[in-house]
Amino acid sequence: MLRSRTFLTVLLLPALAACGASRSAVPVVGAATDVSSLTGEWAGEYSSVESGRSGSITFALRSAGDTAFGDVVMVPKGFGRALVPWNQPGPAGGMSQTPNVLTIRFVHVEAGHVSGTLDPYADPQTGERLLTTFNGEVKGNRIAGTYTTRLQSGLTQTGRWSVQRR
Repeated sequence: MLRSRTFLTVLLLPALAACGASRSAVPVVGAATDVSSLTGEWAGEYSSVESGRSGSITFALRSAGDTAFGDVVMVPKGFGRALVPWNQPGPAGGMSQTPNVLTIRFVHVEAGHVSGTLDPYADPQTGERLLTTFNGEVKGNRIAGTYTTRLQSGLTQTGRWSVQRR
């Protein structure tokens, strides 16, 4: 079970819905009742004192047996654009002109604790590859937790995130 801190930036839900066709299957490990506690549309915020970044997060998770479909839209404050996956760099430090989704790669949920990873994505300032893991506690219609982002140098930055079910 991953117990690292992680990610999330909130964008408007319509932007995520517009990218819905790109959703990929996400392996979800946990009891059926635990997995069902994560399904739905979520919106919230993230922040990191270490990186100085904060922003909004929007994601949707739809259950399909032992997998789900989930993407995340992260928009750092002051950048005005969503982060892009590592393999799809755009202009200006890995940023795209249109909203992109980041793929949730793996989710584990057990007894109200959730952890997971994101596919690599581009640093909004340098374009370098970032890897983020996250964990949190599910309490009704709210999830709150921490994340860790591993920089290309091997250093890490941590932060907090929280989302509310819509």
